Amino acid sequence: MTRLNPQTTPRHQLRTEKARRNKEAALNAFTAKKAEFDAMLARLQTLSDDHFNCAPDEAGWAMVGTLEHYASLLKRITDSAFSEGEYAE
Repeated sequence: MTRLNPQTTPRHQLRTEKARRNKEAALNAFTAKKAEFDAMLARLQTLSDDHFNCAPDEAGWAMVGTLEHYASLLKRITDSAFSEGEYAE
């Protein structure tokens, strides 16, 4: 990629090129964060499918408390994402 020479390139063209590079960088950052997010969701789904590594005969109140904690953290995320709960307008 060639860079524009700021001394010979009109300002509007410099601004346009800077905006294009900024938009491209934002898209790349968004794509990377989404991939990170999707990987976390996949890991959580796998853990849930495996009953949070808890055999049915081992389930007790400690595990209920752990799941309650996980659920409360996820609720904060879903409330924020869907404008619900404390984030409702």
